[in-house]
Amino acid sequence: MKQLLLLLVMSTILLSAHAQPTDKRLQRRLSEMFRDYPGSIGIYVHDLKKNKIVAINADTVFPTASMVKIPILTGIMHKLESGELNYHQTLTYRDSLLYEGVDILGSFKNNEKIELSKLMMLMLTMSDNTASLWLQSLAGTGTRINELMDSLGMRYTRVNSRTPGRENNRAEYGWGQTTPLEMATLMEKIVRKEVINAAASEKMLRLLGRNYWDEVAVSAIPADAFVASKNGAVNATRNEVVFVNAKKSRYLFCICTKNNKDTSWEPGNAAWVLTRAVSALLWKYYN
Repeated sequence: MKQLLLLLVMSTILLSAHAQPTDKRLQRRLSEMFRDYPGSIGIYVHDLKKNKIVAINADTVFPTASMVKIPILTGIMHKLESGELNYHQTLTYRDSLLYEGVDILGSFKNNEKIELSKLMMLMLTMSDNTASLWLQSLAGTGTRINELMDSLGMRYTRVNSRTPGRENNRAEYGWGQTTPLEMATLMEKIVRKEVINAAASEKMLRLLGRNYWDEVAVSAIPADAFVASKNGAVNATRNEVVFVNAKKSRYLFCICTKNNKDTSWEPGNAAWVLTRAVSALLWKYYN
């Protein structure tokens, strides 16, 4: 019965996505922008006001990189709603939690205290990997988070890292995997207050509206519009999922890349340049 229900949920998501009319003019413009891209690229765009979409390689599986932190957030919110965790509870940092890099939490001394709420802020605002892996464990590990993704109809969106049985997926995709359609759909479910409950979804959206990494897609959107977003980047992958709520427009999109020939970390990286251009086009198109 549980498997049948899951299949029905998945089918509903796929049917609703394909039932929406395609904005053919916008699709042609985006296809032209992607034509000579040096790598693999996919995008899903949904104009929430006119209910029109664009889907280019939207069902292709890509590495999430740090976009995996939205599924992790979903897992933490379930623990908060069940009462297993408290938003303002104090946690104790241990040196064993360190994930080598330039994270803020990694600079903490052993036995220092931090609130769960601040740990969540570090994961989403700063994309702190040490905080994120700690939260992944607190959420019940990737196994539980993947069960939650299943319950939301996400067939491909998964946590791979530190998740038994997903070693081969991790070798191919890294920490997590998704499709442009599924990550955009997860964001849309949050926007529509359909993840856990209305209060939890609203909290998630506020947290996603505080992104420090605002120099790619977000930089093309005026500062007086509300934007919720999450980026993801490793050498050959650059992704971003964005929700925009402005006076004249309300839309979201997820752009994913992989197999990128340009693996540089300068602002002129080909994927980032293209993402800015796509975001600027969508803003002008809808406004």
